[in-house]
Amino acid sequence: MFDHTNPVTILVPMLVVVALTFVAFIKMATARGAAVKAGQDPAFYRAHLGSPEPEGATAAVRHWDNLFELPTLFYAGCITAFVLGAVSGWTLAFAWGWVVARLLQSAVHMTYNNPSHRGGGFVLGVLFVMALWVNVGLSICGKL
Repeated sequence: MFDHTNPVTILVPMLVVVALTFVAFIKMATARGAAVKAGQDPAFYRAHLGSPEPEGATAAVRHWDNLFELPTLFYAGCITAFVLGAVSGWTLAFAWGWVVARLLQSAVHMTYNNPSHRGGGFVLGVLFVMALWVNVGLSICGKL
């Protein structure tokens, strides 16, 4: 689908995750708005004190937060590969594998939120991001 000889192709999976992050923001904002409409004290959002948010809003917030944890390693790996000119078929395969795993994890988290199903996507994603970094690390070592 993408030409691995063009290093810009590594930026496409990053764009997908950026889009997912914006979707998660909209989901979080919508869930919080619905919680306030349903009676959640809006003052809760000043310092997160008082009665807790409804589960759906809390899950949406956790999902948003999660997109700033492990994905930072994904972004750093992709950018490092790009800067080094180390984008290969394997680099793209690991990056796209991580994106697919993250999309699966996100789909579960933003819908029925079964931790065992969500966890499977997370573990798969960790394996892909580790493979991405091994691949990038080998490229770095090869350039020393």
